[in-house]
Amino acid sequence: MRCFKSPDSFFAFLFALLALSFYFFDPHRPASLFREMAEESSKSICDFTVKDIRGNDVSLSEYSGKVLLIVNVASKCGLTQSNYKELNTLYEKYKDQGFEILAFPCNQFAGQEPGSNEEIQETACTMFKAEFPIFDKVEVNGKNAAPLYKFLKSQKGGIFGDGIKWNFTKFLVNREGKVVDRYAPTTSPLKIEKDIQNLLGSS
Repeated sequence: MRCFKSPDSFFAFLFALLALSFYFFDPHRPASLFREMAEESSKSICDFTVKDIRGNDVSLSEYSGKVLLIVNVASKCGLTQSNYKELNTLYEKYKDQGFEILAFPCNQFAGQEPGSNEEIQETACTMFKAEFPIFDKVEVNGKNAAPLYKFLKSQKGGIFGDGIKWNFTKFLVNREGKVVDRYAPTTSPLKIEKDIQNLLGSS
């Protein structure tokens, strides 16, 4: 039996024990916790609606059954030229096999996507020859992060925390709308090709 040096220490111990019992044995807590976990794990990309570059709502259910590569892009980054070039290569090669690239401009990293949606579209399509969809500019970190990006990060965290570290972080999504992998900004899109092929069932 534990000995207490004073009544105060006994009551402090008793209070802590009581608090812990309410925390662990609250009949509502486990149910709500497991329900939230189940809802999060059952979600897919298809459950989200985003805005396109013109501000129109787009249900990602339109991409149901396709393999997706979701990328936060920027027009003035040191990685921009190489990433757009290789993303274009992948898109041209696999778009007819059920592959899509979804690009989300973001200005949260050194202000490297400062333009309006119209300017971003002009740059992406004219300067970088992008044919894949460019969506509305979003935030990917912080309290105003787009719900889609909150979901992506919850499904595949990074090595040093879940937050997006820089422009051109890439998420690979299978045909069922589940996030299967995450790649660092410095990962060349062409190095993801084998993983894309596996999900497409091609070689």
